[in-house]
Amino acid sequence: MINDNVLGIILGGGQGSRLYPLTADRSKPAVPIAGKYRLVDIPISNCINADIKRMYVLTQFNSASLNQHIKNTYHFSFFSSAFVDVLAAEQTMNSDKWFQGTADAVRQSMHHFLENDFKYALILSGDQLYNMDFQDMIDKHEQSGAKISIATYPVDAKDATSFGILKTDENDQITSFIEKPDAHLLPDWTSEVSAEMKKEDRNYLASMGIYIFNRELLVELMANPDTIDFGKEIIPQAINEHKTMSYPYEGYWTDIGTIDSFFEANIGLTEDIPKFNLYDDNRVFTRPRILPTSKFSGTILNKTVIADGCIINAEKIEKSVIGIRSKIGEQSVVTNTYMMGNDNYESLEQIENNNIEIQIGIGDRCVINKCIIDKNVRIGDDCKISGGSHLKDIETDLYQVKDGIVIIKKGAILPKGTII
Repeated sequence: MINDNVLGIILGGGQGSRLYPLTADRSKPAVPIAGKYRLVDIPISNCINADIKRMYVLTQFNSASLNQHIKNTYHFSFFSSAFVDVLAAEQTMNSDKWFQGTADAVRQSMHHFLENDFKYALILSGDQLYNMDFQDMIDKHEQSGAKISIATYPVDAKDATSFGILKTDENDQITSFIEKPDAHLLPDWTSEVSAEMKKEDRNYLASMGIYIFNRELLVELMANPDTIDFGKEIIPQAINEHKTMSYPYEGYWTDIGTIDSFFEANIGLTEDIPKFNLYDDNRVFTRPRILPTSKFSGTILNKTVIADGCIINAEKIEKSVIGIRSKIGEQSVVTNTYMMGNDNYESLEQIENNNIEIQIGIGDRCVINKCIIDKNVRIGDDCKISGGSHLKDIETDLYQVKDGIVIIKKGAILPKGTII
């Protein structure tokens, strides 16, 4: 079944500099999460769960791996109109520029969107972690007679300065909007929220960057080439002229914009009852891989998420996420770590023929804490990586330290006995 009224548009974001080095050679939506998924799988899965199966993903930086992931993952019936297509920034007769902002990305791609029949455009961010019922949001949009709907989320004063903040009337119609207000302005921007949110001092309604636009209005708004961003220009201008509704949401939601938020979101999956629940009927879809089960030898596991195809001989793994095809050697201890895993296995023949001294994965007798290990990393025996606030921010060819988190770069080889 396909919801023919809605077209999904997923914004891939800009260069992703705050997530560097994870975005050194991949776009933000292609960054691996939870051991087996990519960030883009979250908005796509939320759409599929609501029968929205016509989607475009807009990107302009390092889009090769994103293209490959989507091509290998989202296959629909030959007799269906469903699709997930990547649209990279392209030169046309009308524009020779890269995307200048969120609205400009939509504007430059409008000729592709308008080839489809739809009543509503659902515009989403490609770098957020959440589980939302889009069908309910669409129903509320229709029932209210809105021209625009914006999903909103209560935040505290510390976070409010990083978001677009809005105010609503008693019917949830948006009456005013300000993008990333200075702290001294916040007292004028508090809103009525639930008792639970008040207890957490989350008194400000933030835009989640999730929008529904009526088709005709979107075409009208995109005709003005001077407006390049939804939050800074389109929304503040539109609320005075077009009925714009808030869709309040109080479930789990996080904006994966920094290394710290990325790390916390992944490690949070190891809790007994994680805030982002992968274990329910609202499935998160990803590339189906034919991998063997993971196997363990003499390992103590505690609050750990482990994906398929792993070979684990570690002494202990605690509060960590271990990605596909990971290998961890004997007597190693891994804590508070997200290990993304590997793209391929190494056979014994390959190791012998190529004289590979340091095998892919983590070697023997290693101690690793508060670390992100990107794909296809080789860590030699007896290495010690101790992340934490005692470390200063630094970057080398092999790793980077940000906010006390050690990120081992994709494909890096750490010699035996390395200490960080």
